[in-house]
Amino acid sequence: MSPPAFESLPTRRAVSLFLAFALAYFLSTLIRAITATLAPTLVQEFSLGAGDLGLLAGGYFFGFALTQLPLGRWLDRLGPKRVLLAFLAVAVLACLGFAAATSFSGLLAARTLCGVGVSACLMAPLTSYRRWYAPAMQMRANSWMLMTGALGMVASTLPVQWIMPLTGWRPLFVGLGLLLLLSMVLIAWAVPESSAQTQTRPQSDAQGEPAPVADTGYAQVWRDPFFRSLAPSGFVCYGGLVAVQTLWASPWMVKVAGYTQGEAAQGMFWLNLAMMLSYLAWGSVMPVFARRGYSAMFLMRWYTPLSLLALAAIAWAGPALGAYSALAWTLYCVSCTVGTLAQPAIGMAFPAHLAGRALSAFNLLIFSGVFAVQWGVGLAIDALQAQGWTQVAAYQGAMGLYGLCCLAAYVHMLRARPHN
Repeated sequence: MSPPAFESLPTRRAVSLFLAFALAYFLSTLIRAITATLAPTLVQEFSLGAGDLGLLAGGYFFGFALTQLPLGRWLDRLGPKRVLLAFLAVAVLACLGFAAATSFSGLLAARTLCGVGVSACLMAPLTSYRRWYAPAMQMRANSWMLMTGALGMVASTLPVQWIMPLTGWRPLFVGLGLLLLLSMVLIAWAVPESSAQTQTRPQSDAQGEPAPVADTGYAQVWRDPFFRSLAPSGFVCYGGLVAVQTLWASPWMVKVAGYTQGEAAQGMFWLNLAMMLSYLAWGSVMPVFARRGYSAMFLMRWYTPLSLLALAAIAWAGPALGAYSALAWTLYCVSCTVGTLAQPAIGMAFPAHLAGRALSAFNLLIFSGVFAVQWGVGLAIDALQAQGWTQVAAYQGAMGLYGLCCLAAYVHMLRARPHN
C-alpha cells in the first residue's frame, strides 16, 4: 500500500478546524467522566444502589460502542462534518433530557444517548485530519486532541465540585448542552464540506495506478496485516490504560497503598494533569520525530517496554510503594501514552476512502478493551480472594496477570512489518 495522499489547508483554516473539533471533544470527555463527581448527589436524590450507579456509568459506554461500526461507514460515505453535526444534535438533546430526568430510567436513557451523541467526537476529527493534514501534523493533532480530552477529565473533577454548590447538577447539564450547541456552530463554520463523492473517490498510488474503490464493509480493514498487528495492543494496552486511569488506579491507592479517599482523589487529579501534559509533549515533538524518520511504530516498539516495567514494579512492590503509589501509577500511565500513536498510524495506513472505517474499528477495539480490563481485573481480584489470597495480594496478582497480557500484545506488535 503506497503512502496515501492528503489535501493541505491554509494554516489559519487548519487551526480553526482543530479548535472547533477540540471543543467538542473536550465536552465529550467531561460528560464521560462527570458521573464520578456527581455520584454522591445522584445516589442521594434518586436512592441509587451500587449496581444502579455502575449501570448508569456503563450506559455511556454502551451507547458509545453501539455506534462505532456504522459510524465508520457514515464517516467515509457522508464526510466527518455532516456526521458529527448530526451526532452532536443527539448529544444536546441527551444533556437536556438528563437535566430534566425525574427517575433512574430517565437518567439511564439520557446517559446512553449521551454516549451515542458524543461517539463521533474523536473519530470525525481523526478522519478529517487524515484528509486535510500532512502526516506529521496528523500525529500532532491526534496527541493534542487527546490532551484536550484529558483536560475535559480534569475539568470533571475539582472544577465541577466547585460549580455544583452554585448551580446544582441540572443547570450544569443544561449548560453542557448549550456548549455542545456552540461547538456545532463552530464546526459548521470551520470544517470544510466533504461530499460522499469526495470521500469515496479512488486515489492514485505512487505509480499512477488508481486505488480500488471503497467497498461497503469492514473486510478490507480486518484483513489488513498492519491493523491486525496493532489490534491486541489497542485492545489490551490502550484499552487497559483507560481502564486504569478511569477505575483501577484509585482503588489501588486506597486498598493497597492505604490512601484516604481524599488523598486518592488528589492523586488522580495530578495523574490526569500529567496525562494532559504528556499529550501536549507528544504533539509538540512528533513533527520533529517524523522529519528525522522516527515513525509511530519505531517509537511504540522502543518506549512501550517502559510502561511494562512500570506496571511490573507496581504489581511486585504493592504496598511497599506507600505514599509513592500515585507517582508510580502516573509514571505508568504517562509511559503508556506512546501507544496512542497507533490511532493516527492506523488512519494513515489506509486510503482516505477507508480511513473512517479503519479508525472506528480500532476505536471499537480500544473501548472493548476498556470494558474487558475493567471487568477482568475485578473478576481476577474476586477469584484470587476466593482462593484465600489477601485483598492486597489479590490486587497484586490481578495486575500481574494484566501485565502478562500487555507483554503478549507487545510481542505480537513486534511482528508488524514496516508501514508508511
